[in-house]
Amino acid sequence: MLRSINYSALIDPVDPDAVARFRSNRRSLFGYSQRAIVTALKVGLGSIVAVFFAVIVGTQLFGVFAAIGEAALAERSLRPAIPSLLVLLPVMGAAIWAGYLGVRAWRRNGSPWQRFYRMNKFAEDNELAFAPLDTKVSYSGLLFDVSQKRSIRDRFRSVSGRSLEYGNYRYTTGSGKNRETHNWGLMALELDRALPHMVLDAKANNYLFGVSSLPLAFAKSQVLKLEGDFNSYFTLYCPQQYERDALYVFTPDLMALLIDHASPYDVEVVDSWLLVYSPQPFDLVDPVQHQRLLGIADLVGSKALRQSRNYADESIGDSRVNLIAPRGRRLRTQVPLFVFLVAYGFAALVGAVFLHDLLT
Repeated sequence: MLRSINYSALIDPVDPDAVARFRSNRRSLFGYSQRAIVTALKVGLGSIVAVFFAVIVGTQLFGVFAAIGEAALAERSLRPAIPSLLVLLPVMGAAIWAGYLGVRAWRRNGSPWQRFYRMNKFAEDNELAFAPLDTKVSYSGLLFDVSQKRSIRDRFRSVSGRSLEYGNYRYTTGSGKNRETHNWGLMALELDRALPHMVLDAKANNYLFGVSSLPLAFAKSQVLKLEGDFNSYFTLYCPQQYERDALYVFTPDLMALLIDHASPYDVEVVDSWLLVYSPQPFDLVDPVQHQRLLGIADLVGSKALRQSRNYADESIGDSRVNLIAPRGRRLRTQVPLFVFLVAYGFAALVGAVFLHDLLT
């Protein structure tokens, strides 16, 4: 675990000459394709265009407002100007907002190579390895079992000690017109012992009406209610007949740490890994994001390690065997409720149309 973190690479001003030298020594683009670099440059160019658009539109609108003001003074009434104001005010607001977003994006991100330089320097200063793009993804779990064309971007990994890594996981589902790209924040911490498959579905990142943001839905019969207000923050799923094992791992002090430090994120325990997921990618040039993730690894991860260090699946019958019985290795999934409701509504609509045509 990392205890003392040096954030200066993410905070201090960047020397353009240092970035230039850094770029010249890495002609391989860190494994990024030219297309990825071009895409990042397009984002920067789009920010500049947004600011330019806001300035031009704002100048034109100022002239229009001046003309409206002169007309209103001549008529000694604002009534003739009201229709024009109803149209122009939203346009002006949109232009100002576009300019604000453009400036904010450029100031936060800088050029792609500046971001790479900052993140790589942060990794070097803190005994981490950095890779802007890595297509070697070997994890199991709910995000990995449903995905195609997998990669981790802005990947940070520990270079010594226990395996810890975090970054942004990108994968695709479907094909053709139904092909969709998904982006998640990911953190993975290796545990000493294999544990039953357990998922903490965070309620803070659910969709409208409490629909889970996770790509898989689990059978409700596997929900385990814990004590205190933990159930207000997470829904815990564990395999049936492994409820006592879950209580062995998720003690009150570990639950408190999860609420305090990981409540915005979903958590999965699978095989011998503790995985943390965010439906939104991590901004890994932001020192606050690193601080939060490393804090989760240091506090939540350390407690989970201590709590599970002596765990053994009683179904195996031998505590020396670091395995989980088949019935505890994976949670049972089901069709998400909202998918069922949509299908039911569509079937009802088709049936109503058919019945109407039949009767008429």
